[in-house]
Amino acid sequence: MKTAPGRAATDTPPLDIATMRASVAEVLPPEVTPADPATLETLTGLLRGHLELLIPEIEQATARLPADDAPRYCALACIGEARGKLWAFRRPGVYDAVVCARKLARSLLALCDHYETLTGVRMCLACDQPLTDAEETLPYGKVSRSGGAAASGRIHARCATTVRVR
Repeated sequence: MKTAPGRAATDTPPLDIATMRASVAEVLPPEVTPADPATLETLTGLLRGHLELLIPEIEQATARLPADDAPRYCALACIGEARGKLWAFRRPGVYDAVVCARKLARSLLALCDHYETLTGVRMCLACDQPLTDAEETLPYGKVSRSGGAAASGRIHARCATTVRVR
């Protein structure tokens, strides 16, 4: 079994970042966010659960880095933001359910990025499956409507001609 850098073979397996990102895709962008209260409640619970699994993993990864390391500092700041949202949105009725789900999704997405950076796990931006050294990959930069990069990274060469509907 191949383990991510900094992980011992006896550690728990890497988290399913692809599933976490798929949960985010059900809430973001705004035009896909469900309006049904029951569905929103389920998705919000799922996002909360993902955050609660991911936060300790990132904390463990940051503990191995020097105190003045920039990625460590950024990841810990993101964890603080996520914890604040988890706490603020724990009481029903405090915030609009759609706003709550979107904010949790944004925090989860940022923490997924930090997890990948800190553990060396790389995911294909087209199919959300892990990239391995044995596979041919291509650089990828999706541009947002505002002209900035919405996502940059790598994709499998086989995914270059694949159309993905979200």
